[in-house]
Amino acid sequence: MSAETNITDVIAYYHDLCTPAMAAATWSELEQGMRDRRLFFGDRPLCTVLRPHLLTQAQWDYVVGVCEQLLSAFNKIYNAMMADASLRQQVALTPTEEYLITLETGYDTPVPTARLDSFFSHDGTLHFVEYNAESPAAMAYEDVLSEVFLQTPLLRKFQERYPLQPLWARQHAVDAILEIYYAWRGNRGALPTIAIVDWHGVPTANEFILFQEYFARQGIQSVIVSPDELEYRHGAMIAHGAGGGLAVDFIYKRVLSTELLERYGLNHPIIHALADGKICMMNPFRCKLLHKKASFAVVSDERNQHFFTRAEQATLAAHIPWTRMIEERKTLFHGQEVDLLPFALENKDRLVIKPNDEYGGKGVVIGWETDRTAWEQALQTGLPENAVLQERVKIAYEDYPTLTSNGQVEISRRLVDCDPFVFHGRMIGGCLTRLSTVTLLNVTAGGGSTIPTFVV
Repeated sequence: MSAETNITDVIAYYHDLCTPAMAAATWSELEQGMRDRRLFFGDRPLCTVLRPHLLTQAQWDYVVGVCEQLLSAFNKIYNAMMADASLRQQVALTPTEEYLITLETGYDTPVPTARLDSFFSHDGTLHFVEYNAESPAAMAYEDVLSEVFLQTPLLRKFQERYPLQPLWARQHAVDAILEIYYAWRGNRGALPTIAIVDWHGVPTANEFILFQEYFARQGIQSVIVSPDELEYRHGAMIAHGAGGGLAVDFIYKRVLSTELLERYGLNHPIIHALADGKICMMNPFRCKLLHKKASFAVVSDERNQHFFTRAEQATLAAHIPWTRMIEERKTLFHGQEVDLLPFALENKDRLVIKPNDEYGGKGVVIGWETDRTAWEQALQTGLPENAVLQERVKIAYEDYPTLTSNGQVEISRRLVDCDPFVFHGRMIGGCLTRLSTVTLLNVTAGGGSTIPTFVV
């Protein structure tokens, strides 16, 4: 990878502009913009720093190119798993999930919207750690946060030397919705009527409103409802949200299927309507095949390399960390045969344990931050729960400025991720970036912040 623009120099120039007066004016603009535009995760403002994530065009092109190669491999393994129940066992679907993937979607795309979570360092190191293929959050958050940042004094001054290109995502999401909706309808007729479905009171609720407002600007009617407010009767789905009942024919499913099944089992209007072919839904239940953390085990396991071309094998080896389901077996670790459980016990400083189907860092055990007794217990617990082991990857760090309570600028080191959004299982558009001062990267972590990414 090469970069015509030196990103280190670009960031240094941004920080040079960040004088106390400029920082105060910029933070005032950001604070007001976040209040006005609903840029909150629960009651916490999304952004706590004064700089966006900056990448050169060459860096972003590199990330996109790697993503496209990885998606080719993931799409192949998805098709193989759909055709082979024994291969699906490697991601440990539950019996109810096995039923749900049999429901016809009415369209071909397995994952209309997704997010590939990664660490990308300025030296070109790029490792992906998760494929968020079920309900990727933050597309609207990132777009609106980009709009707010572009109005700040710092970015206006910075762009006098370095023009910036935002990485928009919402329009790609709308395009994905319309593509699968018209495939399901069989024609390009009327626009969908959408129910955005998740529990009331979740911390991402503001993003649903941002999407609802964006849909309205596209002429698309939508309502935000909880799963309890859906009713399926006489072949129609009724959403009983604000304003009374509304007949909808498209479900933008933000609630995770695991939580839906825990509450209702298979007895829910969404499942009944899908079985009857009466609604279109994004994302489909079939996306679980790739959303499970074990999908990384499937694509990195030596047993499955015959599914991929040599080029895909090389890309997987370079950018997907060694991942295995916790089980009693022998396997290869960088070409050397190991007995998996004894190897994991003795190499905790190189490994992370992740639940197969959780989010937000829940249940993650970081080996190098855990004592041996707790690590051994985590392995024993993870064995029957189909948790996965994943090799430690290089974490990206950058310096970010903040405004202190006494009006000074403080530049401190943060962990930073780079999570491109994926559309139709093939195209990259937009990017979630999160900062943290602790190893688990999410917006609720210590020093947590969401920031937009701009291409210089």
